[in-house]
Amino acid sequence: MGSSRRTEAAAPGPAAEAVRTLLDLLAADASAEELLALRAGARVGASSPAEAVWLKETTEVALSVRRVLDQYRRRETELVALFDTAGDLAGLRDLDAVLRAIVRRARTLLGTDVAYMTLNDPVAQDTFMRVTDGSVSAAFQQLRLGMGDGLGGLVAQTARPYASTDYRTDRRFRHTGAIDDGVAEEGLRGILGVPLRVGSQIIGVLFAADRTPREFTPDAIALLGSLADHAAVAIDSARLLEETRSALARLEAANETTRAHSEALRRASDAHDRLTKLVLRGGGIDEVAAETAALLGGGLAVHDTDGSELARAATDPVTPCAEGLAASRADGLAVFADGAWICAVLAGTEPLGSIVLTGRAELSDADRRLFERAALVTALLLLLRRSVAETEDRVRGELLDDLLADPAATARRDGGSLSLRARRLGVNLTLPHAVAVLDCRPPLRSRLLAETARKARALGGLAGTRQGHAVLLAPGDRPGALARALADELTQRLGTPVTVGAAGPGGGPDALPAIHAEALRCLRALHALARDGDGADLADLGFIGVLLGDRADVTSYVGRVLGPVLAYDAERGTELMRTLHAYYDHGASLSRAKEVLHVHVNTVVQRLDRVAQLLGPDWNTPARALETHLALRLHQLTTGHGSADRVLPSPVSAPTGSASGVPRGHQSSRPGSDS
Repeated sequence: MGSSRRTEAAAPGPAAEAVRTLLDLLAADASAEELLALRAGARVGASSPAEAVWLKETTEVALSVRRVLDQYRRRETELVALFDTAGDLAGLRDLDAVLRAIVRRARTLLGTDVAYMTLNDPVAQDTFMRVTDGSVSAAFQQLRLGMGDGLGGLVAQTARPYASTDYRTDRRFRHTGAIDDGVAEEGLRGILGVPLRVGSQIIGVLFAADRTPREFTPDAIALLGSLADHAAVAIDSARLLEETRSALARLEAANETTRAHSEALRRASDAHDRLTKLVLRGGGIDEVAAETAALLGGGLAVHDTDGSELARAATDPVTPCAEGLAASRADGLAVFADGAWICAVLAGTEPLGSIVLTGRAELSDADRRLFERAALVTALLLLLRRSVAETEDRVRGELLDDLLADPAATARRDGGSLSLRARRLGVNLTLPHAVAVLDCRPPLRSRLLAETARKARALGGLAGTRQGHAVLLAPGDRPGALARALADELTQRLGTPVTVGAAGPGGGPDALPAIHAEALRCLRALHALARDGDGADLADLGFIGVLLGDRADVTSYVGRVLGPVLAYDAERGTELMRTLHAYYDHGASLSRAKEVLHVHVNTVVQRLDRVAQLLGPDWNTPARALETHLALRLHQLTTGHGSADRVLPSPVSAPTGSASGVPRGHQSSRPGSDS
């Protein structure tokens, strides 16, 4: 019935029919070519030029909708592939299978003929083909390349993606015979390569390539980069698993050695059993030290690798003999040196510390082996403690990374969940916290991170890495003092300048990303000011801190620079601040200042003498003058007090002296009125 009424109402014209056809084609997921063909036919059948133009514009809109739909489908396909890759990583069992899946998805999503991955071989100092998909050349699949050769070498050197429209004619990188022959046999022309990055290290390159020249779009480069990040995570996870297996194997070997020695001597075996039972009951290093001292009839002290005491029983504080410790580390046996027995605590060849036995000038073979077994048990405890600490540091680092993540870049940031995770780790985010960002020379950054984690545990905070720097979150409301203490202590520990920028305090997860950004700006400012090895917050940087900070305490800054003058005016009712305004606002000219103030020039000089007494003799040097003038402007803005003459001040450059008789660093001992 409704249909017949529409038919009886009016027959659609050519334009309406064309629009209806366009909508039908869009609904049927027609191709762009079909839409263009319809536009051509509609224009021919248009009843007027205006109708032809209208039909053309309508078709362009339909084509735009078509492109948007295609883009959404492509993005959906890419996201599904990335989610699938993340799932592969979560269930990582076979590294080869995961890498093959990533390379295959790269080829499919980018629509290329070939995709492949190369990994660096640090032993052979070259790079080799790890996984390929779509390759038909055996020579290409077996390529081993020198470091820095070809497009992959350029990607590895610059840590940036590179796309070559036509590899054969691209001269941006070094061509070699082996690479060119392999690429030619495979028939590749257009090639895109992105780095595989683990932290700051480049471990390989992921490629997508066509057998015809091709321009790679920014979307294609970004997609391949995402897949490369997943591949790097898979490789690093596999490496960590292998390292864990190796550590477990070393521990098992140490246990076997301990059991073999325990069977050699009955007394040593019995003592070993007692120590083992102590550990199994959950005993710590203190209890092991006390038990060993009782068994050997002497005193025992346990030290860390840096000589700090970890435990002590039945003896006064003792310092390990450096020569004796070096000899013990060399052969793994106890030695007598400087009136005491010393044995290195080792995990394989890695030094973990030392134990020192006092009160025994002589040791039988059985007692010496018992002493050495005590070192072995101590090593196991230290390894266990370190493993627990590393696990806890990893969890704390992940929490810190989530806390400092940019809220705008985090789809679902749940502050309550973050606070709950922090409380489980003993961190109360409702209290004021400061954030410190630490930096040192690149070779020592891994050690800096370890020391930062140790410091975080001592302070009851969190530590991790972000944007290539070690980051510490610690309770406290004095970020500047925290930064200086960290810089001093860690510079001494690492033997290299450690620079620390800090910010805060702040409470709650929502405030921490901004505080971290401010601390990072402070660190960069310290580097720019050539203050490597120093620690500070933005407040310590003076006017630079005011300029860089987004939470700058202007009142405190004005107080630090002009506090004595403000206090003097407040106590005596003088006009030193007004005089300073007039002096700076009029080009450091005494004559112009006295005209604005309506006083004699000697009065201006006397007032500036008083300012010099209050602020110091260097108050009018270029650097101090800049600070003082900025503080005056900020005081004017925050209090509403205008300049001396209440008019727009003339342009002023920072005074370098006085064109009117007041020298740089002006001061005078002449008494006079300050009114």
